Amino acid sequence: MPKLPVLKPKEAIKALERAGFIFVRQNGSHRIYTKGSLGVTVPYHNKDLKPKTLKHIIKHSGLELEEFIKFL
Repeated sequence: MPKLPVLKPKEAIKALERAGFIFVRQNGSHRIYTKGSLGVTVPYHNKDLKPKTLKHIIKHSGLELEEFIKFL
């Protein structure tokens, strides 16, 4: 199993968009992306995402870690 990468929010968003997620709206500094019935909230700051936050983003996207890494 690959190690969890250290990403900026912009990089995580690009991977989600490549996976088919579409930007819906922004609430403060959090961007919401959807794909079908799945919804993912990404905090949009200028610092690295914490590992636990990135795990939750990947989990809510319905992707496995390996799949997510392929979209980077």
